[in-house]
Amino acid sequence: MTAALELDGIERIYNRGLPSEVAVLRGVTMSLAPGEVAALVAPSGAGKSTLLHIAGLLDTADTGAVRLSGRDMTRLSDRQRTRARRDEIGFIYQFHHLLPEFSAAENVILPQLAAGVSRQDADARAQSLLDAVGVAPRAGHRPSALSGGEQQRVAFCRALANRPSLLLADEPTGNLDPETSDVVFGALMALVRDTGLSALIATHNLDLAKRMDRVLTLDSGRISG
Repeated sequence: MTAALELDGIERIYNRGLPSEVAVLRGVTMSLAPGEVAALVAPSGAGKSTLLHIAGLLDTADTGAVRLSGRDMTRLSDRQRTRARRDEIGFIYQFHHLLPEFSAAENVILPQLAAGVSRQDADARAQSLLDAVGVAPRAGHRPSALSGGEQQRVAFCRALANRPSLLLADEPTGNLDPETSDVVFGALMALVRDTGLSALIATHNLDLAKRMDRVLTLDSGRISG
């Protein structure tokens, strides 16, 4: 079975060759199976965001390869990388980054329009996703009128709007209180399972990590698990 995501010998070194050289990633090799949800657990500053950015084609490694569904992404042009990010990868961050001037539904519709989806189909997809995470009644509200948990659930829907095959999330509930975090994470997991996504989710919360299929640990630039 072809892996949804493969990282092969990924190295990322800042200030290479200088006295202040910092090796953030040291030959990281891992794979994520189709439909697998893995937790990425790491101390602060260990490089988990760098790893996610490289896996998501937002940054490039000094050495090593990134493969999505068996296709080598390493030598893509900037335009091809942009298209792959838009069509194949969903991103969720600790802060929701919703567009404040647009409603919850519009925040989920806009990425689809950018990908060439018709307004009618984009609207239907947005409503379906918002309903799945329990915020459909708030679809017409702007982010400022939503609670933190509602905002993050809308961000989940936006990340999945273009039907990606891979979801990358960086502390997706890190800004929420424990009770809200548990509810919102449950909504995310239900959405991921329902769509059959592969997901790599960075978290400091070991209780949440244990609810995933596998726990990967990043420490001293190397990954295990």
